[in-house]
Amino acid sequence: MEITNLLLFVVEAVGYFALMVSLLHFRYRLGLGMFLTALGVMHFMETYLAAVFYVELPFGLASPGSSIFFTGKLMMILMLYLQEDAATVRQPIYGLFIGNLLTVGVAWVLQLHSTVVLPSGDAANVDFLKEMGWLMVWGTTLLYLDSIGIILLYERLGRYFRRRIVLRFMICGVVLLSFDQLGFFGGLHYFFGVPASAFWTGWIAKMFAVGIYTVLFAIYEIWIRRAGIAANARPIGDIFGDLTFRERYNDLLNRTGRDVLTGIYDRTRMEMDAPVMVHDALRQGQFATVLILDADHFKDVNDRFGHLQGDQVLKAIATRLGMMLRATDRVFRFGGEEFVAVCPGTDHEEGLLLAERLRWAIATSVSTPDGAPVTVSVGVATADEDGLNFTNILSAADDRLYQAKKSGRNCVVGRSGLVKLATA
Repeated sequence: MEITNLLLFVVEAVGYFALMVSLLHFRYRLGLGMFLTALGVMHFMETYLAAVFYVELPFGLASPGSSIFFTGKLMMILMLYLQEDAATVRQPIYGLFIGNLLTVGVAWVLQLHSTVVLPSGDAANVDFLKEMGWLMVWGTTLLYLDSIGIILLYERLGRYFRRRIVLRFMICGVVLLSFDQLGFFGGLHYFFGVPASAFWTGWIAKMFAVGIYTVLFAIYEIWIRRAGIAANARPIGDIFGDLTFRERYNDLLNRTGRDVLTGIYDRTRMEMDAPVMVHDALRQGQFATVLILDADHFKDVNDRFGHLQGDQVLKAIATRLGMMLRATDRVFRFGGEEFVAVCPGTDHEEGLLLAERLRWAIATSVSTPDGAPVTVSVGVATADEDGLNFTNILSAADDRLYQAKKSGRNCVVGRSGLVKLATA
């Protein structure tokens, strides 16, 4: 029986994680509200199970409500923070807290009613509802503290384990759920008389759940999210979304900051978006590489063929960049004949390979009206090795672009120096 209960624990954890991560991963298709609603709707069930539903496991008594579902909720909140931000995380916590206060208030008002016993003999248990309400308020208060603590701890651990996102995930779960077990068990003991022996077995069960969720998180991060499974495609036939003000606003925002000539984002948009892209990549334990590309001898193109032909060359370069960069990357016109590409999730070696492919592709596909190839020089820098913010990384890439120009142009320069000498 104990082994059966343990297997059911694992099944429950896997099922909970699979459903919630699916809603989180496809939040741009389904709407973030589906994830937040699913996260909140389980709160009463979690609290109820933690209060009265206990099973025997190989290491003692434990409740799936506290060990599996509450643990899963806290780990989901951390995952939400990793993919969104702290402001988004606060929304479900505030909602749960207000809803639980309302539960307590409703239970207090219901006591004023004169109730009847149903023919089946069942009668309303208002005292139980009140106890559950206060326990839920206490649990949500702890959840709020847990959520703040798990985010702060995750960021602090980034100073020591920046690349080990899975390890940080596990440590955060162990520390904050240990704190939560201490606080929540006090409420269980006070309201429902749960025996003290259940504290240690409940803690062990939560640590067991943290282990399961850490393994599942590693699988998701390595083989699903980073593999690039599409998560943000708009659903076909989303005609109602097309009619909303928010849809029109987002469309207008997307058009804002576009370079009139090339159609790619301009420098103003770069100064808004690029720092966020780099910060988010570092927060998720990833690298972020910045490329600066400059068209070689572009003044000669304008002088020989005129500015209109020069504009056509710039448009061709921008088109080639847009075709070769990933959907998660973003390219900006930095000014004149210079372009900047921000590539999150790309380390320095991958950035150098990408830069070389771009250099070669432009040299072999873009030309002046007389057929001469147009070449580019590229500087490459990567966070966090070349800096912890976009400004520092951009400065390092710009220095390397200057080195590329001094080295004869039509080449790529990275941290270790020249990558490929000019061949075209």
